[in-house]
Amino acid sequence: MTNLPQTSNQIKYVSNFDELISTPFEGGINAICWSRNLLVDFSEIVEKIEFSENMVELDEEYLCDLDLTAEGKHAREVILSDLKNLISVGASPVLNVIKYYERDDSYPFFPTDVYSFHVDRSPIPTSTFLCTYYGECSEIVPNSQANQKVLIPEIRQELQNMYDGEEEDFESFLSENFFDLHYQANPDAQIVNLGIGQIWRLAVDHPESQVLPCLHRAPNEKSGQKRLLLIC
Repeated sequence: MTNLPQTSNQIKYVSNFDELISTPFEGGINAICWSRNLLVDFSEIVEKIEFSENMVELDEEYLCDLDLTAEGKHAREVILSDLKNLISVGASPVLNVIKYYERDDSYPFFPTDVYSFHVDRSPIPTSTFLCTYYGECSEIVPNSQANQKVLIPEIRQELQNMYDGEEEDFESFLSENFFDLHYQANPDAQIVNLGIGQIWRLAVDHPESQVLPCLHRAPNEKSGQKRLLLIC
């Protein structure tokens, strides 16, 4: 299991799924982790999946049809249990095997893909759930150690240079193109690796939120290595 950070002002650790769901975000806490020492190898599941695209979604039926060893079956039961738990509280979990995500090259000076630190936004109260079972793990960074990119003077100037609308609509332009969701970590930022097998609940930017949304990003994959990720 990947070592988890021992102390963080933004992270609250819990010991079961019920606590993961019921523990409130408050104060500076915007990331809650169900810390688990699974001692389970998920690699067999990943190795069984053949696909030519950059990523593929696995549904429960496909997962159950895989011919697995005892160790692989154990790993499958962990995943099926996680899916069941999340569905039971109204979430819509997706299980992906990922070679890589599509990169955004629309604006070379300002990529808006998931490899950039960003927040999730919703019109209704919700949370983002993440669990990496295999491969490189997602990362978060404290809000105090990053800056919203649209407020960084040189980046904001670049955005204004490319914008051709009315001045009073500039902020709407930033929001409509998701520029305002992205952040730049400070050079000395303490980036937190979310670890294998841990289920994380991250705060989302929504109208009723009492905390800052959690800044997170996808990792750069290792060459030739896939990721197995649950997300919703």
